Amino acid sequence: MMPSRPVKPANRTARPARRTLLSMLVASLMVGQVQAADLLTITRDALENNADLAATRADTSSVEAGRDVERGDLLPQVNASGQVAHNEQFESQTSSFGSTGGSGGGASDDRYNSASLTLEATQALYDAVNSAELEQAERQIDQQTYQLAATEQQVLIDVASAYFDILRAHEILEARRAQERAIGRQLEQAREQFDVGLIAITEVEEAQASYDQSRADRIAAESDLQVAFEALERLTGKRYDSIESLGDAMTVTPPEPAKRDAWVDLAMDNNPQVLAQQAGVEVSRSGVEVSKAQRLPVVEAFANYQYADSDNSTLEGEDSSAQVGVGVSMPLYTGGRTSAGIRQSTYALEASQYNFEAQRRDTVQQVRSLFTQVSNNVATVEARAQAIVSNQSALDATRAGYEVGTRNIVDVLNAEQSLYDAIADHADARYDYVINLLSLRQQSGTLDVAAIEEVNGWLDDSENVSFTLPEEGRYDQALDIGEPPQPDA
Repeated sequence: MMPSRPVKPANRTARPARRTLLSMLVASLMVGQVQAADLLTITRDALENNADLAATRADTSSVEAGRDVERGDLLPQVNASGQVAHNEQFESQTSSFGSTGGSGGGASDDRYNSASLTLEATQALYDAVNSAELEQAERQIDQQTYQLAATEQQVLIDVASAYFDILRAHEILEARRAQERAIGRQLEQAREQFDVGLIAITEVEEAQASYDQSRADRIAAESDLQVAFEALERLTGKRYDSIESLGDAMTVTPPEPAKRDAWVDLAMDNNPQVLAQQAGVEVSRSGVEVSKAQRLPVVEAFANYQYADSDNSTLEGEDSSAQVGVGVSMPLYTGGRTSAGIRQSTYALEASQYNFEAQRRDTVQQVRSLFTQVSNNVATVEARAQAIVSNQSALDATRAGYEVGTRNIVDVLNAEQSLYDAIADHADARYDYVINLLSLRQQSGTLDVAAIEEVNGWLDDSENVSFTLPEEGRYDQALDIGEPPQPDA
């Protein structure tokens, strides 16, 4: 029996190579199985990473901290101060009664050390200014809270708009690509027919012009798709290779409630911009109270303790004193500053009231317009779908007429252009409906994550939209908003 051959070292190195190849294959399969991002996932990314929203949250925390600053002025204030000094004193004064510099007359030079300590505590008993400023800080928190809600809703609508703009651009791009292919085939046929003398050169030129225009439309659509993807990345700080498309599950129905005034009532009660402006009126009203309080007295209780020590040869020893009492201060004349401040804050109140009214009117107009647009979008989507069917039939009839000689190539090209325009218009109508519906909810103050989740249910995960951006790394620095700043403890 022949001995078995020893395993060569080269074979031992082949196993890791096979494992590497297998791992690469598995990795490639896993990449291919990565699910596309849906609207709800991207919305959550934006709520977590959006820079504008993060800034508004920080502003809200700052305003809340401002309330504690104002409250601190009404709480006890305790201060301490101390001093340690080395003193040198020289005297050379004389009088007719004798020298002041010492028992022997003439000049004296004294060097000594001293120390002192002062403790003081005050408590406001009546301070109308600080009390009004605290009330104003409370109203500012209310206003900032509504501003935060408005920013959150703006992020939701921005993400949804950017998401569906991608899908819109993708559908239009598909239509333009199909249009370019169809007109390209028509151009080839025209050239072949011209070569055999069946048509004139003018028809070839017409087909060439239509093809060049379709190519330009396709290039513009590709640019729109890339721009749409990058707009979405700006909102979230993340890059998405693909997203889910809008499926046939979307229900195109009129807005509910079905009455325009009902949406207006919702907006007046819930729109955060309206509520923020209304809260701004109260902030300005508190500012008037702050200005008026400048005329009132301030009453505070105080207590202080003073201690001093010195090793002066002429006056050596310790000294201490303490006080407890109540102090009152009141401005009698400030050069007209207080009266001017009252007028200034009153005008600011008037301006805030006009701003509130302007915001209310703008919101009413926006809600009414969006309600009308959504209602019209319902009919438009159906009409655009029917237009595709009609234009397809017209194209088929025109092609049949061209084959028998009753239509020319220009008629065919125009019919093809009309068909693909109808396809693009139908895509526009569908996405206009979705975005306008979400915008109506935003203006009415009812746009939230639940509303986004409802729209997310219309997506189809079996068909994804992707776009290959430029090489990895070019946009990384621009999209990185960095770690949020950590406040000092």
